[in-house]
Amino acid sequence: MPSFGDLFTDLRGDDRTMRVSYHPDRGAVVVSLWSGMLCRGSFRMPVDDVRKLTALLTEIETSVAAAAPTGPSPSAPVGGGPVAGTAVAGRTVRPAPAVDQTGDISGTHHRTALPILPAPRVA
Repeated sequence: MPSFGDLFTDLRGDDRTMRVSYHPDRGAVVVSLWSGMLCRGSFRMPVDDVRKLTALLTEIETSVAAAAPTGPSPSAPVGGGPVAGTAVAGRTVRPAPAVDQTGDISGTHHRTALPILPAPRVA
C-alpha cells in the first residue's frame, strides 16, 4: 500500500473495508473495496476529480451536522431520524441534496461475469 492513504470499515462488518490511496506517479487516487484479504473491486480517480468528490462529501457532512439534534427529544420517534421539514433544536431539517448522475450507467445490470480462465503454470 502506498505511504499516503487510509482504511475505512464498512457498516455491515463482515471484514469489509475500503482503502483509499494516492499514487502521485500515476496522478490518481485509487479506491478499492476489500473483503478480508481479497480485493473485490477498484476505481482509479484522476487527481483532478478529487476536488469534486471532496465538495460532495463536505455537502453531505454539512447536511448531517445541520440535521443532528443537539439534545434528547421526547417527541422523537423511536428508531427514526428527523423528518424533512420538521424543526429540530430550533432548525428546520433540510432534505438530502440531490445527487447528480455523472455518467450513463443504464444497462449495467445486464452484464454477466466473464469466465474464469486457469492461470498458466510456469515451471
